[in-house]
Amino acid sequence: MGDADVHRAMHELARRLDSAGIPYAIAGAMALNEYGYERVTKDVDVLLTREGLDRFKAANLGRGYVEKFPGSKGMRDTAHGVAIDVLIAGDFPGDGLPKAVSFPDPAEVAVRGDGLAVLPLPRLVELKLASGMTAPHRLRDLADVLELIRAAKLPRELMSELNPYVHDKYAELWAAAQASPEDY
Repeated sequence: MGDADVHRAMHELARRLDSAGIPYAIAGAMALNEYGYERVTKDVDVLLTREGLDRFKAANLGRGYVEKFPGSKGMRDTAHGVAIDVLIAGDFPGDGLPKAVSFPDPAEVAVRGDGLAVLPLPRLVELKLASGMTAPHRLRDLADVLELIRAAKLPRELMSELNPYVHDKYAELWAAAQASPEDY
């Protein structure tokens, strides 16, 4: 499985979701790529509602997709050998515990770009920050935000579009991103 397989799996997933009229938003590393931070990944993260996941599974399990395990929300694209990780609207990022930031309804927030529905930049940043702040095993999410700030030259003012819960962490990472490698 290579990078091309992940891209093909993402576009096939998007095609099937679009043709079924199921609202979705691509998240994770594939969304980071859309915003200018190239990060290699082995899976596709997609935001769905519980109803959207149920509809997708009913139409597609056994037809190019299998559950990771019985009853799992995660799936595998069998044609490309790529894991599909499903984020559920209303759930909480990181440790999964209630907090001021939750996964939004993709029907309300998704933006279209390059034939895909993706999380809008402020929501992607906000979710990655909340995840990395609350789950020690998710520190990669904080690094992703730091690298996205650098790659996309995100302004400090983006903070005003984020939930106050993550303001301090965004400001900290934004400041760190301003240092040049020679400063280390």
